[in-house]
Amino acid sequence: MEPLTKRSMQLLKTLYENGKSTSTYTLRVKQDELSSQLGVSRQALNVHLRKLKILGYIRTGRGFIDVTDKGLTVLGISSTPAFILLKVSPVKRIKVYEQIQQLTISRAFRIAGNVDALIMVERENLDEVLKKLYSIDGIEDTRSYVTIDVIK
Repeated sequence: MEPLTKRSMQLLKTLYENGKSTSTYTLRVKQDELSSQLGVSRQALNVHLRKLKILGYIRTGRGFIDVTDKGLTVLGISSTPAFILLKVSPVKRIKVYEQIQQLTISRAFRIAGNVDALIMVERENLDEVLKKLYSIDGIEDTRSYVTIDVIK
């Protein structure tokens, strides 16, 4: 990996410090592949992409399309997720983690500390995910937290 210059590092740090944390979903696909998946011409796809970009639902660049927070909201996906902290029986961790992978969740992490795992879910899916977690043998405790707003 090529080392960054002092100016590049300064720029990257400025972008990070002045930037806003957002939830984006990035798709790296050629437009002809995407138009084929959707069953539309490339020209029709471009019309739709342009409209979504103008409305602020997506960002596009060479070789990628990002769905923005505004786009996620219009899809009914929250940019302020819920978090579930899990305490798991040490002898059942592998089985529990395998079952967690099957759930409708955004992300799941093994973590160190007083709890064993952290699950991110859409707020709308929290109740459904909790019901499924309660049926998994080996989960000793759950704690749920719902985010209110993004601070930074």
